[in-house]
Amino acid sequence: MTLALVGLLLVSTFTDIRQHKIYNWTTYPGMIAALVISGVATWLGMDTINGSQSQVETLGVTNWLDSVCGLLACGAMMIVCYVFFPGGVGGGDVKLIAMIGAYLGVMSGLEAMLWTFVLGGCAALISLVWRFGAWTLVVRSVRVAWYRLRLGSTFELSEKEREPLKTELFLAPSALVGVIIVRFQLVELCTSGFPA
Repeated sequence: MTLALVGLLLVSTFTDIRQHKIYNWTTYPGMIAALVISGVATWLGMDTINGSQSQVETLGVTNWLDSVCGLLACGAMMIVCYVFFPGGVGGGDVKLIAMIGAYLGVMSGLEAMLWTFVLGGCAALISLVWRFGAWTLVVRSVRVAWYRLRLGSTFELSEKEREPLKTELFLAPSALVGVIIVRFQLVELCTSGFPA
């Protein structure tokens, strides 16, 4: 199950970086495959709830109900983002995160979604600093904040000042890394060596 998800995310990462698109031919079959695989595993008693410890560790197939709920929960969260942040989140991003929810279930799917946004935001910030320089960004931010506080009104940015706001946000590569972090429990592995 993990190999299928990582494979789909690799294809989505390639198309997202090259063509700025996440295609339906990647996400829709991925969603259907996740639901079918989890349904069969649940029916056979080999899912994360009914399966033996070795089956769970080897297959990692989520329960069918958790798969459906993960698809719906992650999809709903992304639809909210799509509606409230027009232009920032695309339809392909919505379907990609919903597909991840179908593979990982509700809790792990939402965790992977949060990692996706954190990593994507960090990548966008690094891109901004690389393109414009940290000092330029700080000066512009302080200037805008000063005008807002001093004048108490909205401050219109010039077209040149709006340019950094048009930074592309590639969610597919961030989703790939987020899924790897969640699925292989990298945070737990890194923190397990530290005393509580």
